[in-house]
Amino acid sequence: MADRLTVHDGETPVYDIVFRRDFGGFGEELEKLGVGRKKICIVSDSTVASYYMELLQAAIGSPSVTSFVFPAGEENKNLDVVRRLYEHLILQQFDRNDLLIALGGGVVGDLTGFAAATYLRGIDFIQVPTTLLSQVDSSIGGKTGVDFDSYKNMVGAFYMPRLVYINLATLHTLTERQYLEGMGEIIKHGLIKDRRYLYWLKDHMEQIRRRDTDICERMVQRSCEIKKDVVERDPKEQGERGLLNYGHTLGHAVEKETGFSLLHGECVALGCVASAYISLRRGDISRDTFLEIEELIRSAGLPVRISGPDKAQVLAATKHDKKMEAGVIKFILLKQAGEAYIDRTVTMDEMGEALDYICAGDLQTL
Repeated sequence: MADRLTVHDGETPVYDIVFRRDFGGFGEELEKLGVGRKKICIVSDSTVASYYMELLQAAIGSPSVTSFVFPAGEENKNLDVVRRLYEHLILQQFDRNDLLIALGGGVVGDLTGFAAATYLRGIDFIQVPTTLLSQVDSSIGGKTGVDFDSYKNMVGAFYMPRLVYINLATLHTLTERQYLEGMGEIIKHGLIKDRRYLYWLKDHMEQIRRRDTDICERMVQRSCEIKKDVVERDPKEQGERGLLNYGHTLGHAVEKETGFSLLHGECVALGCVASAYISLRRGDISRDTFLEIEELIRSAGLPVRISGPDKAQVLAATKHDKKMEAGVIKFILLKQAGEAYIDRTVTMDEMGEALDYICAGDLQTL
């Protein structure tokens, strides 16, 4: 396997996604970028910093490294924390030639990327994702942002990193739930783009569940390839990139209405089941295909049913979806397992029926 992928803008290489099993090659990657005498600020959260801050600082080996650590948790992905980061950078006299490093999961990566995009109208940043979810999803593609009140990622910018450095060893310090959360996005990649990948995931689920390093590396690389290819063709989400939102319209709404008690990848998994259910009801996929999708998600340790959220509130939350255009939701459905399409005709009744299914339903009447 190659140890890196290169993301392009047209014919121009923009940044590499590097796959390693430690931080030993990080300093070399910085040299390739010509970091030189730049000041560096490592941004992390309190949990990740306790594991990896000293290791990454040692790998950088520069006295010009400072750090900004904020409390872990989705609730801290907000403009108040960004403001404190701005203040830190100003006091440390960071200019637009300096560098931020996002060390952590999706919350850290999104927040750091947004700060980099907006501080002095843009400074360089590097993604060092430490969760499975961030390694295969949020660190790639240049989407940055923070939550505004209870609205997820409502404030943000498209801003590409200079490098994505994936240390696969970080997967071993995740809790079981944190690790498996990433499988929601991984299975989504197969559902929208690669049926053979779905079969591979099914065949290797035992090794995936026990975090076999070789299998995890192959899985992370394939998911990164899928997202890279989509992002290269549609960097600003004018068309095909919308397919990456499969499972997200209802997933984000459930996430919000459950008070973020469920992890993002868990909500994406529920959204994938709901979207597949609508595809089934429309006759796009067969009952057998639907059941195979549901069983794959279940085998990955992810939820396929949920209790508690108010159906009316979940449906109301979909109206605040960022993917709406002129009041119409761009919903992602399946033509078949491995091929998705954008649809603008999904009704509230259809979404309501899908919610009924993931809350308590069965397929006996179909």
